[in-house]
Amino acid sequence: MAEQLFLNGLRGAQQAREAAAPPAEPSSSPAAGAPPPAADAPPEPRPSPGAPAPEPPRQTAARLSAELEAALVRELMAAYQSLNYTHFRRKLRPPSIELSDAASRLGRWMSEARAIEISRPLVLTQPWGVVIEVLKHEMAHQYVHEVLGVTDEAAHGPAFREVCERLGIDATASGMPSADAGAAARGDGSVDGADARILDRIARLLALADSPNANEAQAAMGAAQRLMLKYNLDVAKARAARQYGFRHLGAPSGRVGESERIVGGILGKHFFVEAIWVPVYAPLEGKRGSVLEICGTPANLEMAAYVHAFLHHTAEQLWKEHKRTHGVKGNKDRRTYQAGVMLGFLEKLNAERKVSAEQGLVWVRDADLDGYYRTRHPHVQHLRHAGNQRTAAHAHGREAGRKIVLHRPMQGATGARGMLLPPGKKG
Repeated sequence: MAEQLFLNGLRGAQQAREAAAPPAEPSSSPAAGAPPPAADAPPEPRPSPGAPAPEPPRQTAARLSAELEAALVRELMAAYQSLNYTHFRRKLRPPSIELSDAASRLGRWMSEARAIEISRPLVLTQPWGVVIEVLKHEMAHQYVHEVLGVTDEAAHGPAFREVCERLGIDATASGMPSADAGAAARGDGSVDGADARILDRIARLLALADSPNANEAQAAMGAAQRLMLKYNLDVAKARAARQYGFRHLGAPSGRVGESERIVGGILGKHFFVEAIWVPVYAPLEGKRGSVLEICGTPANLEMAAYVHAFLHHTAEQLWKEHKRTHGVKGNKDRRTYQAGVMLGFLEKLNAERKVSAEQGLVWVRDADLDGYYRTRHPHVQHLRHAGNQRTAAHAHGREAGRKIVLHRPMQGATGARGMLLPPGKKG
C-alpha cells in the first residue's frame, strides 16, 4: 500500500502540472551560463507595430507598475544577451523585446518589426525558467530567419528543428513549457515502463526503511540505493536509448546557503542527476535569485526531487527537536545546524557507496546525460564558497545527519507536488 501511495504521489504531481498547463506555443529548459562579454547596446524596447493584442484581464494588467515592467523588459534583454553568447555564439543581432497581453500565444518572433514578443500573462504566472524556454524558442526562429536565411519553410520546419536539436531547445509548436515537470526529451516527462517498475520496487524498500528497528531501516535504505545504482548500471551497460529532461527544485532564493549547496552536491553525486544553480527573476518583486536545476532520466528526476524535499523537511524537523532538547530560543544557528545535517548525511552516503563498490557496483558518469547537460549549459562557472562556522550547532547537526534514514514520504502533504511528498522548504 505504501509503495503504491508513493507512486501515486509522484504521478499525481505530474498529472496536476499537465492539467494546469493551457495549450499554447513553444517548449522547455531554463538558461544558465556565464554572462556575455560586453556587446553592442540593444535598441530600446518600443511598442509593437503589429495588430493590437486582445484585451487583458484587469487583474493581470494592474499587477506590474511601469517601473517593474521596465525592469522586466531589461531583464528579458539581459537573458537574451546571455543566451546569444552561450547558445548562438553572438550571431544574433538584438531585436526589441516587447510584452503582449495575449494569453493564448506564449511568444513570437516578428521578422518585419525585428521584435520578440513575450506574453505578459506567461511572465506573471509562470516560473522564470518557463519564460526563458519561450525566449529560447523565439530566438531559434530569429536564428533560422536572419542567420541561416531560411524563409521558404514552415515556421517549425526542418531548419528550425535542426537548430533546436543542436542547441537543446524544445522545438514543439504547442504546449506550455514547464521547468517543474521535468519533461523528457520526448516532451512529456512521464514515468512509465521500466522506470515505473523500478520506482515501485524502490517504494517498497522505502516503506521498509520506516521500520522502528534501526538496523532494519538502515538495511532497507541501503538496499534501495543499491537497487537504483544497479538499475542505472544495467541500462548504461545495455546502451539503451535514454530520455533526459530537467526539473527545478525548491523556491527561488536570493541567497543560496551551505545546506542547499550540499543537497545539490548529494543529488549530483549519489542520485544519478546533474545539478546546477541557475539564475531566475521575480517580475512582481523586481528581484533576481537562483534555483536548483537537475537534469536526468524521468525516474532519476523523480527520485532526486523526492530526496531533495525529504532532506529539507527532515532538517527542519531535526532543528526543531534540537531547539527543544538544548533549550535554544532563537534561530541564529539554524543555517549552521542544517548545514551540519546535510554534511552528515553526505558522509553517510559516501560510506555506503564504499559498500556498493565492494560488491562490484561502481557508477561511472553517464556520458549521454553529460552531453544533454552541456548542451543546456554550454558555459558553466564553478565557484568556491566559504562554509558555515564549525560550531557546536554544526557538530550536533552533523551527528544527526549521519543518522538520517531515507524512507517513505511523510503523510499529510497535499497539492500539486503530490499527495505524499514532504512539504517543500519555505523561504
